[in-house]
Amino acid sequence: MRRAATLFLHAVILALAAACTAPRISGDADGPFPPGVDPRAEAVDGLEVGHRLIAAGEHELAIEAFTRAALDDGITPEVLSGLGSANLGLGRLGQAETLLRRSVEAAPEWAEAWNNLGVVLMEQGKTGEAIQIFRKAYALDSGESDSIRDNLRLALANLENPVNDIEKNGDYKLVRRGSGDFVIRQIP
Repeated sequence: MRRAATLFLHAVILALAAACTAPRISGDADGPFPPGVDPRAEAVDGLEVGHRLIAAGEHELAIEAFTRAALDDGITPEVLSGLGSANLGLGRLGQAETLLRRSVEAAPEWAEAWNNLGVVLMEQGKTGEAIQIFRKAYALDSGESDSIRDNLRLALANLENPVNDIEKNGDYKLVRRGSGDFVIRQIP
């Protein structure tokens, strides 16, 4: 009898302990946690991730994404241009200029890379050279890009009236291959 009472007491204790545990969360899509990682899924293109991060103002993370893209695709002109644009966003003008010059050397017909090089040169105060670069970008683009045209117009206005510096004159726009453009603004 004593043994039966002991077994009954243990059963009650186990039942109470089971009732005190937290309820299990199902693995449904409606659960509170994000979905897991699918190791068989195809990774998102590092270039696209880098461009999105630049648009979001996350330049350090963009550099990492472009570096990963370089591991996958090699050091392409687009990778160099993306790295240069991200460095420009961080204020690393010397590094940005070097990377963008390498990009236009590798792809001399790519108007967007020439434009972005022009933006770096304007940021450095090299207005004369920047105007020549913007003219080349505008010619390569056949005048189709509003951003490149606006940059050329602003650079020419800055040359004609040197008192207008970048802070007063306007915003120079970075452009990228594909949809979207980036704007470089001076932070007060």
